[in-house]
Amino acid sequence: MTQIEIVRGDIVQQEVDAIVNAANSSLLGGGGVDGAIHRAAGQELYQACLMHNGCKTGDAKITPGFRLKARHVIHAVGPRYNGQEHDAVLLASAYRRSLELASKHGIRSIAFPAISTGIYGYPLDEAAPIAVNTVREYVSDHPEIELVRFVLWHDEAYAAFEQAMTQGES
Repeated sequence: MTQIEIVRGDIVQQEVDAIVNAANSSLLGGGGVDGAIHRAAGQELYQACLMHNGCKTGDAKITPGFRLKARHVIHAVGPRYNGQEHDAVLLASAYRRSLELASKHGIRSIAFPAISTGIYGYPLDEAAPIAVNTVREYVSDHPEIELVRFVLWHDEAYAAFEQAMTQGES
C-alpha cells in the first residue's frame, strides 16, 4: 500500500526518486518552486527542458534531476485559477499525468509541491482536496508507487493539506 504523507520543507532537498516541479508552460524556469528547482538542478535542467518544446496545462514532462538529490524532475503545468469548473479538471490532470510518468519510468517515490497555489492563484482550500483525492485514486490502482509526499513550504499550505488528508480518511 502506498504511503501518502505531508511535510513542511524544501522540495529541492527531498531524497525521493522524483520531485514534481510546479512549472509554467515553457518549462524554462520561473519564480517560486519552479525557480528554486531550476537553480538547484543547474543549467543542464534548462537545456533538458528546451528539448521538450513546452508543455500544455494539465500535462507533465520528465527530465533528469541533474544536481538534485532526486533522480528525476517531473514538470507539471497546473492551471491559472479563474474560478471555473475546468480549473479543477486541469489541476487534477497535472497530478495524474505526473503519477502516470512516475509509473512509466519506474519511480517508486515522488514529492509534490502544492501545484498552482502560488502565483497561479489557486486557493489552497480548493487545491489541497483535489491533489490528495487525485493521488489517492491513482495509487489505489498503482501499488508500484510506494511513497507520495506533499512538500509544503508554509504553514497555511500544510494546514490545508492536513485537512484534506484527514477529510478523505475512512
